[in-house]
Amino acid sequence: MHQILLIDDDLGLAELLGQLLELEGFELTLAHDGKSGLTLALSQHFDLILLDVMLPELNGFEVLKALRKQKQTPVLMLTARGEDIDRVVGLEIGADDYLPKPFNDRELVARIKAILRRSQLTESGTQSSKILEYGDLTLDVGRQEAYCGKAQLLLTGSEFALLHAIADSCGEMVSKETLSLTVLGKKLMPFDRSLDMHLSNLRRKLTPRKDGRPRVKTIRGKGYIWLP
Repeated sequence: MHQILLIDDDLGLAELLGQLLELEGFELTLAHDGKSGLTLALSQHFDLILLDVMLPELNGFEVLKALRKQKQTPVLMLTARGEDIDRVVGLEIGADDYLPKPFNDRELVARIKAILRRSQLTESGTQSSKILEYGDLTLDVGRQEAYCGKAQLLLTGSEFALLHAIADSCGEMVSKETLSLTVLGKKLMPFDRSLDMHLSNLRRKLTPRKDGRPRVKTIRGKGYIWLP
């Protein structure tokens, strides 16, 4: 059973989500302020964290920043509808995805399942031992680990999935529509900057190539290419 931590000060919403997620087979732990939520997130294992932006004690951004210094637990941020800046900032500091309030129950469950699919360790024996190499980049698909040269990259589940998808099509453009579906589990919507932000984070974590060329080329408005 997947363990989910909900950090939200809306008691009514927390109760409803608890009932919904229990019916979907998840086990929910609740925290109603940022400080206690961060303590739980750091001291216990969770498969996913649902994190509200507006919280007492510590806001959602502060919680996420502190969490990412120690853990790469997948995080789905809950933002106020229309607050685009909240979504951008959340993605910049390491959120896997965001969902604006008020949200549809089915969409929330679909987003949760999509994040868990791309972040959990595979149970397939062949897949778990699959090691992929692209020049000086090595991906251990089963362990969800990436190495650039000899340095391990500390990636979120979304960043690893994005890197895997682009590198696996080395030399060919992968469209943003395809990546949104396969990596984020959702259709690409107008003005959705999720992929751009994940790629920006990924670029910062990748070490420079010895020949000085970029590792990933952006085809504006279309997609990305991993340069061989």
